Amino acid sequence: MSAGHGPAELLRGLDVQRHVVGALIMRELHTRYGRENIGYLWMIVEPMLLAVAVALLHGNSGGLHSKDLQPVPFALGGYCVFMVFRSIIGRAESTIEANRPLLFHRSVTIFDMLLARAVLEGVATFAALAILLAGAWALGMAQPPARPLVFFAAYMLMLWFAFALSLSICAASYLSKAVSKFVHPLTYIAMPISGAFFTLAWIPEPFRGWLVWSPLNQIFEMLHVGQFHSVDDGYLAPFYVVQWCLGLTLAGLLALRALRPRVHLG
Repeated sequence: MSAGHGPAELLRGLDVQRHVVGALIMRELHTRYGRENIGYLWMIVEPMLLAVAVALLHGNSGGLHSKDLQPVPFALGGYCVFMVFRSIIGRAESTIEANRPLLFHRSVTIFDMLLARAVLEGVATFAALAILLAGAWALGMAQPPARPLVFFAAYMLMLWFAFALSLSICAASYLSKAVSKFVHPLTYIAMPISGAFFTLAWIPEPFRGWLVWSPLNQIFEMLHVGQFHSVDDGYLAPFYVVQWCLGLTLAGLLALRALRPRVHLG
């Protein structure tokens, strides 16, 4: 193989995967939402309806712990970002069964299926969050994110963390149906302690010292720092979350590699 052939093959492989993931996203859209009523717009409207319901529950609670930390944007940000985590994790267990016939195509992998679902969830929920925050701002119930890049980085870290975890969950759920029985309850249990609706500064010791070690809490703390000026960044450790994401991605890839020979297409 010539020296210039390696990069060319890599680029060609990435281009093939890009087309495969794009086709899987379109298939998922059509399967999940169809073309009736408002069709594909449901991918944005559905998370918006859920997030609005949560925001209304918090809308009359007044200020939280500072003047700029308003309850509606706080609830919208926390719930939408947790919804990305819950949706990606919750749908991982059904990925293979829903798309098994596609594995007859050599270019389609289980990784591509999970990636397509994660991208779809991430784009739809972020669009819904942006629309809702803009609407709250227009109504005087919110301010623009104080640190937009930090806010977006937190969202992308959550997307990566959830996707990396979904790789192993997909493999484990296929090998043991008992795993899927625990996934949904655990995600609901995780919500109140994830940091979606509180900041670490509000939690007394020793509980705060324990929560700091949770990657979910770190991601939500980063989200709140990006959203509000008054949230202290003294508890942030973003590289700690990156290490978690890298470790989970590696573990997930190894799990999928071990799983693939056990997936029967017949």
